Amino acid sequence: MDAKEKQKMIDEYSHFNPTPMSIKQFVEFGRSLTVSGKELCARSSFEFLRRELLVRLANIMKEIHLLPESLLSQSSTKIVQHWYEQSFFEVLNYEHADPHDPEIIKKFTADLTTIRNRHAGVVETMAQGVVELKNSAEGLVDSATRSSIQYFLDRFYMMRISIRMLINQHTILFGGEKPFSAQHVGTIDPECDLQAVVDDAYVNARSLCETYYTRAPELQIHCINTVDKERNSSAKIVYVPSHLYHITFELFKNSMRALCERTEEMATLAPIQVVIVKSAEDVAIKMSDLGGGIPQKYMPRLFEYMFSTAPAPVGNEGMNVVPMAGYGYGLPLSRLYARYFHGDLQVYSMHGYGTDAIIYLKTLSESASELLPVFNKSVLRQYKTSRTHGWSSNQSKFQVEWG
Repeated sequence: MDAKEKQKMIDEYSHFNPTPMSIKQFVEFGRSLTVSGKELCARSSFEFLRRELLVRLANIMKEIHLLPESLLSQSSTKIVQHWYEQSFFEVLNYEHADPHDPEIIKKFTADLTTIRNRHAGVVETMAQGVVELKNSAEGLVDSATRSSIQYFLDRFYMMRISIRMLINQHTILFGGEKPFSAQHVGTIDPECDLQAVVDDAYVNARSLCETYYTRAPELQIHCINTVDKERNSSAKIVYVPSHLYHITFELFKNSMRALCERTEEMATLAPIQVVIVKSAEDVAIKMSDLGGGIPQKYMPRLFEYMFSTAPAPVGNEGMNVVPMAGYGYGLPLSRLYARYFHGDLQVYSMHGYGTDAIIYLKTLSESASELLPVFNKSVLRQYKTSRTHGWSSNQSKFQVEWG
């Protein structure tokens, strides 16, 4: 297939909108294995994914081509482009494959694992492309270019989250990978204990904080369940624990750094306070610290990529640990994870006092549907204007616009 034919196939699949899935749909399909049988469900998953993955890959690949030439020309951006093109055509090989052949489905599942592993470093590699742009001769990036890059990265990383979700569900259900526990349906925990996930994120963030600062603040956590009165001390929902862990781990790192750097002279640190409230429709997780807050002038840029209130991380030769802060991707990526299933992440701050971060999640799994970027004419206009169209969801208020 020559370059012209390849582009024709990408164009063809980009004309379709992605099909948003809800957490309820993911769980019901996973549980149907015991009724319909694994072979029949594997065939159904294969037939859905071989088209849906092509649609999602093609939609975001079309947007990559709309990036400013100054970013497209960076070596790291070209690497990411190549990864997506390679993965698209690997899936395309199954376009007309026989879904009744178990060996084909087995090979498809193995190829999905290869694709997921290939894309494991996409976030860091694309971030490096932005760094290369900033460090290049054209490093003085104008506001229009910054706006286009911000808009693209939100959509690009959200699509990456969704593609990984689809692949992980398939490879765990039908491949050799094991779920985290027996009750998990793929990556989804039907009884996700929110406090347990928050506690886990805190313990790991605390360990990292103690490595850098030799101390860490304590955690005070309170759970309120207004739905299940007899289980008032715990709150469980159907959710992807790894997504909530990612969000809370990043927030804990931010709070711990702020507390440690603000109170270097103090013998004790003020605790981080977390309140979890489960209501009939929503879950709210509020994380509060007394780390001094964020100046108001920085608040509009808080969710911009490559913006950080922390100094850029320096090399940690000999330290096999991740940096506490400095890359600027923690908050924007965390917000995408929250929004992926129609939740949200909001940050409020009082400079000189402290910061509150509130995570919102859907209580009902049927309401927690994917929020996906769609490539269309309004997206073409977005790269030239400040409007933010082009998201797909089975919840109507997000059909036209979300920004």
